Amino acid sequence: MEIKIRQVEMVMSAVARKQYPGEGLPEVAFGGRSNVGKSSLINSLLNRKKIARISSNPGKTRTINFYRINGVFFMVDLPGYGFAKTSKSEKLKWGKMMDQYLNTRTTLMGVIQLVDIRHKPSQLDVMFYDWIKQAGFHGIVLATKADKVARGKRKEHFNDIIGTLKMDNEDILIPYSSVTNEGRDQVWEVMAQLCDLQEDG
Repeated sequence: MEIKIRQVEMVMSAVARKQYPGEGLPEVAFGGRSNVGKSSLINSLLNRKKIARISSNPGKTRTINFYRINGVFFMVDLPGYGFAKTSKSEKLKWGKMMDQYLNTRTTLMGVIQLVDIRHKPSQLDVMFYDWIKQAGFHGIVLATKADKVARGKRKEHFNDIIGTLKMDNEDILIPYSSVTNEGRDQVWEVMAQLCDLQEDG
């Protein structure tokens, strides 16, 4: 799938529904643990170095960030979960923000969850996956940091992810590396299908 990235605009950092963009463009959201490499993945997908800020302190993203791509759809960066230093009140706020976004945003076409290929999904990963499914979306999971695991050893890691999350046959699991861009074309294919994007160039 070849989509030329002509324009990337960071449109809004929102904490409440009234702040979401109102253009009515389709959206694909990305969510995962605070240290799973979400900012690196977004930069890799967009072929930009610094559009999504990469922090040495995981968990800094506390807002829902909307990136308008080529003026036709949004990639949405959801605040990470599971960072140890997050207070109870912050976790509660995160939960309310996510619940409102996942269950009321009519332009949301799909949610892509990131998990670290090297580790079995955590209880929070399972909770978020279940949340996505209960909101009516297919399970789409990216196993990030794929370059850290030899191809011959990946099957065991994939089985751990599929089994722990209880993924079914309709769900999608894609290995991804922000270092080598492995998986990039597959993710764009998924986003193109979700948002009805046309191949470009």
